[in-house]
Amino acid sequence: MKESDKPSKKAPGDVEPLAEAPPVEVQRAQEERLLKAWKTPEGWRYWSAVNNSEVGVWYTAAAFAFFLFGGILALLMRTQLAVPENDFVSADFYNQLFTLHGSVMMFLFAVPLFEAFSIFVLPEMLGARDLPFPRLSAYGFWSFLLGGIFVCGSIFFNAAPSGGWFMYSPLATEYQPGIGNDIWLLGLSFIELASIAAAVEIIVGVLKTRPPGMRINLIPLYAWYIIVVAGMVLFAFPPLIAGDILFELERMFDWPFFDPARGGDPILWQHLFWIFGHPEVYIIFLSSIALVAMIVPTFARTPMVGYSWIVLAAVGTGFLSFGLWVHHMFTAGLPGISIGLFSAASEAVAIPTGVQIFCFIATLLAGRVVRSVPMLFVLGGLAIFVLGGLTGVLVALVPFNMQAHDSYFIVAHLHYVLIGGAVFPILAGFYYFFPMVNGKKLSDRFGKIAFWLIFIGFNITFFPMHLTGLQGMPRRVFTYPADAGFDVLNLVSSVGAFILASGIAVFVWDVLRPKKKQPYAERNPWGAGTLEWLTEMPGKPWGSRSIPEIDSRYPLWDQPNFMRDVDEGRFYLPDAEEGKRETIITTTIDARPVQCLRVPGPTFLTLFAAMFTAGVFIFATFHWWWPAAISGLLALATILVWLWTGTALIPEKEEKDVSLGLTLPLYASGPNSVGWWAMFITMLGDMVAFASLVFGYFFYWTIHDDFPPDPEAGPLVFWSLVAAALLLGAWLLTLLAQRWNRHSRGVAFYGALLGAIMVAVAGGMALLAGPWRAGFDPASHVYPAIIWVLVLWTVIHVAVGVIMQLYCIARRLAGRLTPRHDIDIANVKLYWHFMAVTVVVTVAVIAGFPQIV
Repeated sequence: MKESDKPSKKAPGDVEPLAEAPPVEVQRAQEERLLKAWKTPEGWRYWSAVNNSEVGVWYTAAAFAFFLFGGILALLMRTQLAVPENDFVSADFYNQLFTLHGSVMMFLFAVPLFEAFSIFVLPEMLGARDLPFPRLSAYGFWSFLLGGIFVCGSIFFNAAPSGGWFMYSPLATEYQPGIGNDIWLLGLSFIELASIAAAVEIIVGVLKTRPPGMRINLIPLYAWYIIVVAGMVLFAFPPLIAGDILFELERMFDWPFFDPARGGDPILWQHLFWIFGHPEVYIIFLSSIALVAMIVPTFARTPMVGYSWIVLAAVGTGFLSFGLWVHHMFTAGLPGISIGLFSAASEAVAIPTGVQIFCFIATLLAGRVVRSVPMLFVLGGLAIFVLGGLTGVLVALVPFNMQAHDSYFIVAHLHYVLIGGAVFPILAGFYYFFPMVNGKKLSDRFGKIAFWLIFIGFNITFFPMHLTGLQGMPRRVFTYPADAGFDVLNLVSSVGAFILASGIAVFVWDVLRPKKKQPYAERNPWGAGTLEWLTEMPGKPWGSRSIPEIDSRYPLWDQPNFMRDVDEGRFYLPDAEEGKRETIITTTIDARPVQCLRVPGPTFLTLFAAMFTAGVFIFATFHWWWPAAISGLLALATILVWLWTGTALIPEKEEKDVSLGLTLPLYASGPNSVGWWAMFITMLGDMVAFASLVFGYFFYWTIHDDFPPDPEAGPLVFWSLVAAALLLGAWLLTLLAQRWNRHSRGVAFYGALLGAIMVAVAGGMALLAGPWRAGFDPASHVYPAIIWVLVLWTVIHVAVGVIMQLYCIARRLAGRLTPRHDIDIANVKLYWHFMAVTVVVTVAVIAGFPQIV
């Protein structure tokens, strides 16, 4: 970027680094030690890497490969629909294509791609060496890959799910007995767990690994967007997991959650699915807009206009998105007042969305826009998204929705929103960030060709679908009669689909074509102002050469000599004297350094853990219970070895000089530690899933006059109260164990935890005794079925808590848990706080509520 193109504004209070540049030979020695510590494994051990620079690329490539697979499925569908009464594919195979296309695009591409890309780019964007749990990222990737192959591979055996990507009951529970829908339920549940793991990594990474000085109001807009998205994943995915549990219990064991003849209701599945499904749309949108928020200021050559307004709008969009799920259920026969409220909420979400769009436009108008391929895709995407938003306003109006529902108008609207709001920004992001992958830019010529083919092909494909839908063509049909009037429009859409596919093919060739003779791009090739462009061309595995002090939102523009100072090691952690992988942990609001965190290195444990976890879901799909159980035990053992050897390690010294006169502890426990934050965030997601099951209980109560049905007033109150007393006792003993450990009372510590284990086991058995002694048959009616689900959920969590307590005992016996180094018991205590809430709510629902209704 020319000097004249750079903003002249300097952040107030800019100062030169305190440290002088070390001699050149010292710098080289530091770089050698850093390179040795962060080196990516070679040969067959390359696949044991956990570096964000490797795992993020694998993850992104896999998600995009699934996108291409889903696109091929779409082309087969459009070939079938090109002419009336076509027999290119059968009705059953078309249903498999349709179901798998939607499932792949929603579950294997849209959300995972952004989590994958965030794993790759966030450390550089935050000036960190890595995210705090690199092995968790690797485990998430392998789980995602294995789950995706399992789901997608089913179509090659004519065993793919065929109930639609929304899998409505009773079609998918009673009328499709094959294995395909089970593959969807269990395979995607496995993938959803990987998405939640990535969300935990992202939230903790943004909150705790920012560089010193990067206060909460200075973090890049991408980080703001992605933390909102990760929070949405944490609250949107668990209801779907809860629904999957109920769904699979009905398919496997005939528990009647969605069978009206035995008290169930298929509307409950729609509620749980769309509590996930509509936030999912905004998860995709906000993730994509995050890329736009980084690209627009760079090519406008000016800071983003309305930074605070964009942040508030992103948070507002995420919040409102959870109040829109009935938007998809206007024709389901719900009460009129509910429909009116959700219609109003659906209209209201346009306000924060519009704020973001207008801020981008204002930034472009305030700056001096430089033409580029990324900006071309951004502008094309915004234009298409706005058109999709306009039809979304129509769909949010109940009278119009009643007419257009389940027609091709909805297909057109959905794709205008998702392709304009997601695919175009993603392609812009590929062209913008690709130099960070291998140091080389993609071709401007190929990029322009790809853009126009995709843009033109997209509009030829989907714009006619508005007309097709208004003329009455229903969605989800595999053919149509010749005299229905849809012939020309469908043929045009099919031709457009292949034009769109040709544009994607040009893009893929641009990415994959040999680039050995192509020179490396210049450093910071776009002239951006944010930290990720500190990366060298090609990049080094250590990320940032030294972790900088930040004074502004665009430090490469605003802080004098910034890149030079980072490269010369004038900031924090310029060396790796002990040969360890290290990064700095800061406070959540004002980014004050509080710890030098040592992150674990390469291992195959994450791959093995993912393989064994996959075995649980895959074997259970085919009802192979013994292999599933063995896989579960092997997964548990592998994860325990992973935790034992890679977490909460006691350092050889208490503190470390990280440069600039700052000394930080190497070990932290409780809320100061990233592990505590990870446990807290994970348990929030777990509680959302539990709350969704409780929601199911009260949903049944609202639709039945006799719920609980007479004379079944509930499990024996006695056993439930005994269970509550015992399990709360286990919670209290766990709290005492942590206190006595900190006071070096080893015998009391062991006694408290052993006592907690015994009363926890007894409490779990007492909780099971309630419905068992009451003679509850879960296959007879939905009431005993939902009671058993709540009890089993709690008992399984008690079992996990007992394993954690045994783990802490073993750690102290091995000298890995001490009065000073007590992160393990601190995290287990936090788990038992949530466990206590679960116990109280479960007992109140199954034993208390029936006594008062």
